[in-house]
Amino acid sequence: MEIKVKTVSPGVRTGCLAVAVNQDAGLSATGKAIDEATGGALSKALKQGDIRGEAGQTLMLHQLPGIAAARVLLVGMGKAGEMKQETFLKAVEATVQAINASGARDAALTLAEEEVPGRDTAWKLRQQARLVETGTYRFDELRSSGDRRPSLRRVDLLVSGRPGAAARRACEQGAAIGRGMNLARDLGNRPANVCTPTYLARQAKALEKRHQKLKVKVLDEKAMHKLGMGALLAVARGSHEPARLILLEYRNGPRGRKPVALVGKGVTFDSGGISIKPSQAMDEMKFDMCGAA
Repeated sequence: MEIKVKTVSPGVRTGCLAVAVNQDAGLSATGKAIDEATGGALSKALKQGDIRGEAGQTLMLHQLPGIAAARVLLVGMGKAGEMKQETFLKAVEATVQAINASGARDAALTLAEEEVPGRDTAWKLRQQARLVETGTYRFDELRSSGDRRPSLRRVDLLVSGRPGAAARRACEQGAAIGRGMNLARDLGNRPANVCTPTYLARQAKALEKRHQKLKVKVLDEKAMHKLGMGALLAVARGSHEPARLILLEYRNGPRGRKPVALVGKGVTFDSGGISIKPSQAMDEMKFDMCGAA
């Protein structure tokens, strides 16, 4: 997925242009410009009640005259005076879902025009980039090659004025967070005979090679035994696969700030067969390894 920050323009050429609609304030600035260019097509949809502007509500309009966008997606943002960050995130999630289902190969989002109390443009760009990555996720590596993948390949996040370094950095950060979440999903979705402790250790080492500030150390069972990690080794006896303890250190915080330690549990071999939970939750036992992912 390619995600970029660009200057907003009603005449943008794209497969789908997402425009905000408020319950009380109506169309956004870009929406009003598009409405004028299309001879009132957007305001007509509002008057007919096709969309009311409730948070997360969407309406796809196709081949409108006077604009270069193949589709216009109206996105409900709720009431402008009641905007919260949760409302904004809900609207972005609905936007990505609707565009992903439309068949558009590229899209442009103008949702950064919306004011979110206590949040700046960088935050809005960061969250949009993250949700584009996670919203288009699909685990299909174990499916037949004939399965159709989502066609969305590029998303432009549009802002007023020329985007500066802070805007581009926020977009990159959000996309990186989303890709990291998707990597954890991939690991969690892979079966126990593939995603073993040794496999996870290899994945961690691969990350270390790609990121200079990430350091990885892997302890084998002999090293863990010397350190007295009996509880971990006892659990690992439930599988013939050898246990591994993976230590990842990311050093990029401000000087003097205390480190943050996260401890993840990764029981990779549990696919539900030894679950004492009710049957309807047994299949979820495979995600016991997601703490390590």
